[in-house]
Amino acid sequence: MIVGKRDVLDLLLLSIVSGGHVLIEDYPGLAKTLMAKSLATALGLDFKRIQFTPDLLPADVTGSFIIDLKTSKFELRKGPIFTNLLLADEINRAPPRTQSALLEAMQEKQVTIEGQTMRMGDPFVVMATQNPIEYEGTYPLPEAQLDRFLMKLSVGYPDPDEEREILRRRATAMTDDIEVSSVATMADVQAMKGEIERIHLEEAIEKYVVDIVRSTREHVDVDVGASPRGSLAMMKLSRGKAYLDGRDYVIPDDVKAIAIPALSHRLILKAEGWMRGKRPESVIEDILRSVPVPKVD
Repeated sequence: MIVGKRDVLDLLLLSIVSGGHVLIEDYPGLAKTLMAKSLATALGLDFKRIQFTPDLLPADVTGSFIIDLKTSKFELRKGPIFTNLLLADEINRAPPRTQSALLEAMQEKQVTIEGQTMRMGDPFVVMATQNPIEYEGTYPLPEAQLDRFLMKLSVGYPDPDEEREILRRRATAMTDDIEVSSVATMADVQAMKGEIERIHLEEAIEKYVVDIVRSTREHVDVDVGASPRGSLAMMKLSRGKAYLDGRDYVIPDDVKAIAIPALSHRLILKAEGWMRGKRPESVIEDILRSVPVPKVD
């Protein structure tokens, strides 16, 4: 159902089987919602979507207790956050109070409503989107919340051939409705998560990951570098990348492939760096060129 963008789809699948959340920052109309919904259907996962707006309340996300007039008792009406794959559309349009309703669920995989704590399902993945060109009336995500996303990525525009193929497929289908078949089950996804935990990580690769993350803290253009949570993210994603490529061990190319999605949103650059045209992605590219690549047998 998606034309091209295999690299983006691979990263989204990687976030699901690695059990982490992903932030997608890109322009409207690039099939972000379609990608998330199609992946959820193909993997046999429950899918829900929240359109974040300035008047959205925390209870609209988590749910709340409502009195049942027949029994005169309060019953819990669960919110859309109780799902396997949650699409939080334009997350930066909601006020911080509502954004924070996601924090406990994303980090602790539980929700507390009126003193009752309830566990989320497994898997539970949040795919959040935000528009990079409209900042009026938005509430930028704080660094603490950004750090809870396993990776950050963008979709990008299709090339001319891909865009013509999109038109041809729509003309052939003669409808906007899209049907996706399930090719896996929730049990399959849980089994994949367990298999990824057994992927071998050589000691030299561990040192390579740590050297990259430590370099983000020492780079001349970086004010605040990645924390150990960034190291853990790189370990998870490199293991997942090896697994999706059919290997039971991690190689340096796996680490390089996921470095930018895993670390770019964790860096705070100095003002001088921004003025010289530096961006987090280019800083990570500099680091990957400078850190020695280990030789692994």
